[in-house]
Amino acid sequence: MKLLAVSGSARRASTNTALLRAVAAVAPQGIEISVFDGVGQLPVFSPDLEEGPPPPSVQALMEAIAQSDGLILSSPEYVHAIPGGLKNAIDWLVSGEHIIGKPVALMHASHRGDDMLAALRLVLSTVTERFAPEIFLRLPLMKMTPGAIMEVVGEGEYRAQAVDFLEEFAAYCRTVAG
Repeated sequence: MKLLAVSGSARRASTNTALLRAVAAVAPQGIEISVFDGVGQLPVFSPDLEEGPPPPSVQALMEAIAQSDGLILSSPEYVHAIPGGLKNAIDWLVSGEHIIGKPVALMHASHRGDDMLAALRLVLSTVTERFAPEIFLRLPLMKMTPGAIMEVVGEGEYRAQAVDFLEEFAAYCRTVAG
């Protein structure tokens, strides 16, 4: 099972990117996770740019999605909304076939962010019929360093929650694949 974990943050020391990397490190055997942390490198979406081949950074994202069995998104909340970089990445995918029909689940690295999560759930339920809102992992990791996140997700209850999330999402991906 190959999963692509997309961070909605453009920040180098992002808590959500660190969560995705930590969860990838504890993935059970048979689940391989690649982390995409390049939403900040994508050009601003314009339908005019869809007329030719997509820009290289967009093409890389599209190929990574095409090669995955499912997507995991983890994102901060900016001003009660989806960060511009993540929304831009989703905008690049809407008119293509890369996200349509792709299983998607969410993670979140904060006890806050419910407005963003509600908006993201609405957007995802619009762009793919295989968004699984009930498969969700939320860990209160705000203000922790990436190293500390790797440590706390690597052991104990957080590790068990991460493994359970991955196993549930992998089972969902297998079920909807046919």
